[in-house]
Amino acid sequence: MTETSKRTGSCLCGSVGITANSASNTVGACHCSMCRKWDGGPSMDIDCGTDVTFSDETAITVYVSSDWAERGFCRTCGSHLFYRMRDSGQYLVPAGLFDDQEHLVFDTQVFIDNKPSFYSFANETNNMTEAEVFAMYAPSQGETS
Repeated sequence: MTETSKRTGSCLCGSVGITANSASNTVGACHCSMCRKWDGGPSMDIDCGTDVTFSDETAITVYVSSDWAERGFCRTCGSHLFYRMRDSGQYLVPAGLFDDQEHLVFDTQVFIDNKPSFYSFANETNNMTEAEVFAMYAPSQGETS
């Protein structure tokens, strides 16, 4: 089981504070086309489970990006705040939002077969293709992001 810890942070302008009480200490990258459009590159996220709170939910806009997930961002500065599974309430939060990024380990890349050729990470990671992700998480769904 992955070790977890409490992490706090905020968006760029500070309007939205975030507290994740059970944040993983690992970071994963998603290379799917939706994440790359959302982030301008691969999405580098931490699985924070469901125990996540925000200091000002009125400052958050939520975009329903698929039948099973939604994405939240700050309405003031536009910082990406989360990718949330609609059924379970599980949050994936961009690693860069957290104040303390010490002891994080980059260990997973998903949709590796969708990664464009112009970048590559040097870290040795667990790599999953689109088909492997669908088989594991959404066997009857299209793109999960």
